[in-house]
Amino acid sequence: MTTGTVTTAVPARLDRLPWSRWHWMIVVGLGTVWILDGLEVTIVGNIAGRLAEPGSGLHITAAQVTGTAAALYVAGACSGALFFGWLTDRHGRKKLFMVTLAVYLGATALTALSFEAWWFFLFRFLTGFGIGGEYAAINSAIDELIPSTYRGRVDLIINGSYWLGAIGGALLSIVMLDTGIFPMDVGWRLSFALGVVLGLVILLVRRHVPESPRWQFIHGRGEQAEQLVDEVERAIEREHGRRLPPPRGTLTIHQRRSIGFGLIAKTVFRRYPRRAVLGLSLFIGQAFLYNAITFGFGTILITFFDVPTGHTGYYFAVIAAGNFLGPLLLGRLFDTVGRRIMISSTYLLSGVLLFGTAWLFGRGSLTATTLTACWCVVLFFASAGASSAYLTVSEIFPMETRAMAIAFFYAIGTAAGGISGPLVFADLTASGVVSDTVLAFQVGAGLMCAAGLVAAFLAVKAERRSLEDIAEPLSVTPEERRPAA
Repeated sequence: MTTGTVTTAVPARLDRLPWSRWHWMIVVGLGTVWILDGLEVTIVGNIAGRLAEPGSGLHITAAQVTGTAAALYVAGACSGALFFGWLTDRHGRKKLFMVTLAVYLGATALTALSFEAWWFFLFRFLTGFGIGGEYAAINSAIDELIPSTYRGRVDLIINGSYWLGAIGGALLSIVMLDTGIFPMDVGWRLSFALGVVLGLVILLVRRHVPESPRWQFIHGRGEQAEQLVDEVERAIEREHGRRLPPPRGTLTIHQRRSIGFGLIAKTVFRRYPRRAVLGLSLFIGQAFLYNAITFGFGTILITFFDVPTGHTGYYFAVIAAGNFLGPLLLGRLFDTVGRRIMISSTYLLSGVLLFGTAWLFGRGSLTATTLTACWCVVLFFASAGASSAYLTVSEIFPMETRAMAIAFFYAIGTAAGGISGPLVFADLTASGVVSDTVLAFQVGAGLMCAAGLVAAFLAVKAERRSLEDIAEPLSVTPEERRPAA
């Protein structure tokens, strides 16, 4: 590996590629891990009651599962994002997205073998540790490999696929908790085992996903980057039966083996302060909505509408479907109408609609079915907005800081909404007092609206633009350096 000053057209060559089988391989190999995360979180939420029952094989309370274990999972995800995010920017995307998936698989398998509460807590933390690392490694790799024309919609749909896993987890829990099919101490363990099997399939596909050529040419591996892009171009030309147009523009950079954390922090907060405020606002708003309120949906159904514990999975599957349809149907608009309009409008719409839901709930005008319908509409927009938070922080900072930026904003937002949120709102949604739950709804709605207003003023026009045009690499030569936007 050598370093020096090089001129490359690799970014322009990647961005002008038409959609192909190669891109589908990237989406399947990297994007499907969100399905695993959705499966994990939903299964744990739905089996909490079973784990607390005598004969489950585990001495633990439902409050410990939904409180302590959930907080440890989120804490692990935040820690894993920061740790693996730093390693991803330093050692490459491919090494780390293989390691993080292996950590997830091992921890999930050992969770299924839990025999005491401390064991369950430990491996929930480590499962989250692997998932958090996935967020940093995967989002950075996807955005660097997907052409700029499709980057927004692909990123949103991939992040939204979390809810496909949530649908599967909700329906799977109904089967696994049926003691007529599986013994009480076996069904919940098999739920985790299924996640391991799915993860192993993803691991086999992921072996064929290459390192990011963008990372390679900056870290002294320019020849490998050029060779990889050559191979991809030849394959795509054969697939489409035509020659590719010439790339538009080159980039001259001074290659580096590593970037210091001090320079990363200085870049994010001193060179791009407005973008840092934007990233924090988007992540904190969506994290409170989802971690603090949405995942208490089952408790609300049981407490206020007397829905049987074994039936909450059906309702959750419905709102999970609404969550997935949002990014799926609105994703294209983020590339055509534009980032600023779509990010701000999805946040603001979901917040306003949630205020309306809170008002109807407070009046006693809702049933379990109509509340679920209201949540479906709210989350149709909220899910697209939440997915755009990951897209935003992965594309508005320089390449050398990308994985660490994703990790930092994910960790701060998730810690605020995923650790403090449940502690603040758990008593509100479980108290049985209507006004308490209305307050929980209103806080989530207010934070989403606030984030939407920030996006209306600070969102970056990133649609159909090269990543290097949105935020030039730190390694760019002084002759090509532009003022920060």
